[in-house]
Amino acid sequence: MSATSLFDPLALGNLELPNRVVMAPMTRARSSQPGDIPNAMMAEYYAQRASAGLIVSEATQVSRQGQGYSFTPGIYHSDQVAGWRLVTDAVHAAGGRIFLQLWHVGRVSHPVFQDGGAPVAPSAIQPRGTQVWIVGDDGVGRMVDCPTPRALSVAEIQDVIADFRQGAANAIAAGFDGVEIHGGNGYLVDQFLRTVSNQRTDQYGGPVENRTRFLLELAAAVADEIGAHRLGIRLAPYITFKDMADPEIVPAILHAAAGLDRIGVAYIHLSEADWDDAPTIPDHFRHDLRKAYSGSLIVAGRYDSARAAQILEQGLADLVAFGRPFVGNPDLPRRLAENLALAGHDGATLFGGSADGYTDYPPAA
Repeated sequence: MSATSLFDPLALGNLELPNRVVMAPMTRARSSQPGDIPNAMMAEYYAQRASAGLIVSEATQVSRQGQGYSFTPGIYHSDQVAGWRLVTDAVHAAGGRIFLQLWHVGRVSHPVFQDGGAPVAPSAIQPRGTQVWIVGDDGVGRMVDCPTPRALSVAEIQDVIADFRQGAANAIAAGFDGVEIHGGNGYLVDQFLRTVSNQRTDQYGGPVENRTRFLLELAAAVADEIGAHRLGIRLAPYITFKDMADPEIVPAILHAAAGLDRIGVAYIHLSEADWDDAPTIPDHFRHDLRKAYSGSLIVAGRYDSARAAQILEQGLADLVAFGRPFVGNPDLPRRLAENLALAGHDGATLFGGSADGYTDYPPAA
């Protein structure tokens, strides 16, 4: 057999992907206000990047309660669904495929998004050193500390699961090819998985079977709503920012992966740290994940063409996601395939603002 290439096609659920280059979810905070509504500028941005084998949208809150940053889009009311339809129509017209990433930030929020109340979480534990970006009435964005959250009741946990289920239904109504549940990076699902943020004594806390219960119930509900073949899950066992360092997270992730395999979700998206001194994911974990989960694996981190080719050839991933390289390189798959130079991007324009630093990056000549 020939080695797997980044540019080989792949069947993912019911989708035929022309290559294995995934556009990773990236918060860009360009939604229209009031209402956190996707818009025509966002449609242009995603359509410019439709040559990816798969686009995973920016994280999108399933409820007002699930929001933690200003100007991030939602998927819980009709205006937002209509706005996302602009995006999916544009991506499909350009020949692309796109999943919506469903999001609830949990304790990584602020009372400004909670009608003055506390953010919610598995347990009332403040995430030390964690801030969120809030745009004030003066139009200026500022980083502010997250307060101590309040613990969700069991009934409220079921309400959150219902919000994700409805968000998935809304995403399909908006024309998305599927959804990805954001289960990493210190947000609500991840908070349930980790002992440092989950100190519950009921059926959602304590042993690994209980700490993974929320994720697996959530995945089962969304799969029941839209089909497991339209569902992916993002997990991030080795990312510890937002006060999430937990020595017990890897067994929890592997237990969850086995449960996700039984549900039959289309893929697990492994989010890896991408900063210079980030921890390296050990090969034994990658092999253990392959044993626990038989579906497709996406990896996302500090990958270039060579590193992507290596992990595909080793059989430890099926697709490779690229984040920041897609910002300044809307035609990234072509640039990777033809070994063209990659453009940089302006970090000052990543979050919020206009078309500058968003839709004005040109394709390669």
